[in-house]
Amino acid sequence: MANFSKSNVPQFSVDVYQNEYLPEGGREVNAIVTVAATGGGTVPGAAPRPDAAGRGPSAAVAIMVDCSGSMDYPKTKMRNARDATAAAIDTLRDGVHFAVIGGTHVAKEVYPGGGRLAVADATTRDQAKQALRRLGAGGGTAIGTWLRLADRLLSSADVSIRHGILLTDGRNEHESPDDLKATLAACAGRFTCDARGVGTDWEVKEVTGIASALLGTADIVADPAGLAADFTRMMETAMGKGVADVSLRLWTPVGTEIAFVKQVAPTVEDLTGRRTEAGPRAGDYPTGSWGDESRDYHVCVRVPAANIGQEMLAARVSLVIPRSDGSADSLGAQGLIRAVWTDDMTASTSINPQVAHYTGQAELAQVIQQGIDLRKAGDIDGATAKLGRAVQLASASGNADTAKLLAKVVDVVDAATGTVRLKTKVAEADEMTLETRSTKTVRVKK
Repeated sequence: MANFSKSNVPQFSVDVYQNEYLPEGGREVNAIVTVAATGGGTVPGAAPRPDAAGRGPSAAVAIMVDCSGSMDYPKTKMRNARDATAAAIDTLRDGVHFAVIGGTHVAKEVYPGGGRLAVADATTRDQAKQALRRLGAGGGTAIGTWLRLADRLLSSADVSIRHGILLTDGRNEHESPDDLKATLAACAGRFTCDARGVGTDWEVKEVTGIASALLGTADIVADPAGLAADFTRMMETAMGKGVADVSLRLWTPVGTEIAFVKQVAPTVEDLTGRRTEAGPRAGDYPTGSWGDESRDYHVCVRVPAANIGQEMLAARVSLVIPRSDGSADSLGAQGLIRAVWTDDMTASTSINPQVAHYTGQAELAQVIQQGIDLRKAGDIDGATAKLGRAVQLASASGNADTAKLLAKVVDVVDAATGTVRLKTKVAEADEMTLETRSTKTVRVKK
């Protein structure tokens, strides 16, 4: 993490929502941790708060554009990709370092070249857009090579925020899944990356896997004509980030362990396996870059069994930016997760509304994925049961966007009971959109 300066970092707050009461012998404590950042500027078009010298946080962006042969079919696809990249370049703040990469079975520097980054101003933006005219389609797809070149270029700048935008229209056919996995492991924590699939010939799990590993967003742009608007929004959000590499640090007392940590809003992302140890009984869970935004996390803690009337601190939540030497910069905010043992059955059995809501949203994401996989495997009964449960959960939680996507894949007979029939014909774009956006959640009504 370079250039950490409190002056242009958003202000963070932590709120904990939980039912701290456990019955005698109860060992599992669940809490929703809401982290909010203000003053970072991720409102579309808003720049992050400048520092004392009037500068926004230093940033570098690499745009990776698929130039494989399939981008020529239809001809408008490559033109839309060029236009979208030009729109993203226009959205860059002055002073931001940037590069454009053309991706096939190899990665090529389209602009500025020479293993370096350009610095955004009127001249370099114009030069980059001229260079885009030379982009043509031809060759295969090896996304790992694009990401490794992006990593090399982004790491050449001493900046605080490193971000990638990746566009693909096809499957990663010219490298093995293990090669891509190794690349993602090598790039994780070095830059964040938003990934987009255009058209319907790409693999959803590849694109969502890239975004998940690199803590970015994933989406489908079924109609290439929508690329420019999408790229502009992505770049505006990237330009609004005020701080990178923020980790959720969880400290637990002796005898207590973290069962899981999941981001549950705005999307579901399991962070449990990404823990890095941070000293005695503490662990860090990466959350990526932040601007003006809030996110919710579900933390489940296993505590030692205790007697009625006892209480304990189950976990302490704080926000830090880890340094390479093992130290960390604290972002000031913290919250406490408690456990209190009681014989009041009403207190110990009531589920906190936030915990209940997000448990349902996490299940919703899971049953959609299972339902789509079963449908692809030809298990109609299994797919109907899972997608019926998804309709029921989406309806009960008020997740109208997901309910609309589900209604394109199933005929809803009764949303409240989850009674559905699989549609006999489903547009490929509709199924891919449901799968890609399955992890998007709605916030609990506070």
